Amino acid sequence: MRIGLYPGTFDPITLGHIDIIRRATALVDRLVIGVAINRDKGPLFSLDERVAMIQSECAILSQETGVEIVAHPFENLLIDCARDVGAQLIVRGLRAVSDFEYEYQMVGMNRQLDDSVETVFLMAEAQHQAIASKLVKEIARLGGDISKFVTPAVAEALSGKLR
Repeated sequence: MRIGLYPGTFDPITLGHIDIIRRATALVDRLVIGVAINRDKGPLFSLDERVAMIQSECAILSQETGVEIVAHPFENLLIDCARDVGAQLIVRGLRAVSDFEYEYQMVGMNRQLDDSVETVFLMAEAQHQAIASKLVKEIARLGGDISKFVTPAVAEALSGKLR
C-alpha cells in the first residue's frame, strides 16, 4: 500500500490545499493529512476544529477517488510523523519559487534523517497559486470576499470565528 503524508497547519484548509489533496490521491492508496500542532504560529482554529474541517472537506473527495484520506495531528519532526503513519512519501504543494527554496532545504534535511522517505512536489494550479491561509484570514478579518479561496463551509466557520 502506498501511503503519502501531506503536512501543514491548515488554518484554515483552502481550495489550494484541496487541489493538492485531490491531485495527491492519484499517487497513493492512502493519504494522511498531517495537521501540525505549531504553537509558534498561534493558529486561529483549534486543532480539533482544523481536523474536523479537513475530515469534512475530504470525505466526498475520498469517496470520489477511492483513496482513504485521514487527518492525523502531529507535533514531532515531519520525518518522524512520516514513520509513525507508515508514509513512503511526503507531498508538498508549491505556489512560487520562494516556496521551493524553503522546501528544498527541508527535503535535504529530511533525506539526511531518513533517506527511505521521498518528497514529491505538486505545483498549485494557476487559480490557486496566490492562496495562503494567512492571507485568507486577513481578507476575512477585513470583511472581504473569501469565496474564491475556501469552500462555503470553511468560509462560514471563518466568519463565525471572527465574529
